[in-house]
Amino acid sequence: MEKYKYDESNGLWYELQGDYYLPCLKLPEEKHQPIGIWGQRHHEYLRRNKRIILSSLQISGELTSYLADIDQQAEEMFERLVKQMAAAEGVTERLKSDNQMVWVRKMNNIRSLASEIVNNKIVFR
Repeated sequence: MEKYKYDESNGLWYELQGDYYLPCLKLPEEKHQPIGIWGQRHHEYLRRNKRIILSSLQISGELTSYLADIDQQAEEMFERLVKQMAAAEGVTERLKSDNQMVWVRKMNNIRSLASEIVNNKIVFR
């Protein structure tokens, strides 16, 4: 028996494995892109709650670029929210030099709130 066989009706190559011919299928190659914490959180959310979407992205070879895009959007939104909330709360460099503990407490609260907003608006959707 031949190791490989081509079927012209569907345009697929088949490989002999044991007594059966199985199609030679490969997933498309994905370009490597760094994925930050927001993209990783979204990937975990997809893995636990949206398996069909995750499978579709994996099969199409678009998962890495999708997660990198989500990560970039979330990071930009987070930074923007932190700046806006800090300005609204009056958290400035002057406060930082005058009373560091108050500045740290306020910035931690702002970052926590911004993180929750980003999670609800982008990551866990």
